[in-house]
Amino acid sequence: MAELVKVDIQDQVLVITLNRPEARNAVNYDTALQIAAALDELDSNPNVVVGILTGANNTFCAGMDLKAFAKDGQRPYVGRRGFAGICEQPPRKPLIAAIEGYALAGGLEIAMSCDMVIAGASAKFGLPETKRGIVPGSGGMLRLPARVPYVIAMELVLTGDMFSAEQAAEWGLINRVVPEGEALKGALELAARIKENGPLAVQTAKQIISQSKDWPQAHMFDLQRPRIDPIFVSADAKEGATAFAEKRKPVWQGK
Repeated sequence: MAELVKVDIQDQVLVITLNRPEARNAVNYDTALQIAAALDELDSNPNVVVGILTGANNTFCAGMDLKAFAKDGQRPYVGRRGFAGICEQPPRKPLIAAIEGYALAGGLEIAMSCDMVIAGASAKFGLPETKRGIVPGSGGMLRLPARVPYVIAMELVLTGDMFSAEQAAEWGLINRVVPEGEALKGALELAARIKENGPLAVQTAKQIISQSKDWPQAHMFDLQRPRIDPIFVSADAKEGATAFAEKRKPVWQGK
């Protein structure tokens, strides 16, 4: 199988690069399989703390490979992970999208499956599915209204129009805009700050933040308690306090 997704570990950061530049990194079935495999590695590798998802050749992803879909009805869905091997079940560990060029249709849905987004100044976003008589069914209609104002989400989905990185930042859809060509650099800098922290704490915090929006207010602390109790009795918690007292950097064990 061709290397449609490149995986590289850089100092506890797993960098996943979509590698179909001839198709603007559009996702076909084989690409989705390789993305899913990369995310499995992110979650299972004890030497990796955070992941970055980006695209080759200065573009992120143009969405589903419509040529493959038109030719043989190929839909790039992988088991429990769904579209592109990510949209229905993102990884357990934090994942940052580093976006240059276009993040359109399924490409934007992939980006919204990540926990944080860094975008180059010339990046363009959009959910153009309605222009093609379909709908953004891999998170576009579910995640976008949770991240931007209702009226903005409605306009973007119903018109299918593109929008800029500056607009995305203004609406709170992405973390920040960096100079063109520096999205991966910005994502690596953010990842470096995250990996300084306790890995168990980081993973648990991600889990609670992503899940707690659906918890009833009356039970939210009861639901949180069993998730955080093991953190406070972990070896990492003891190490964090000891390192603080000794005025040194902690040495995390992930347990």
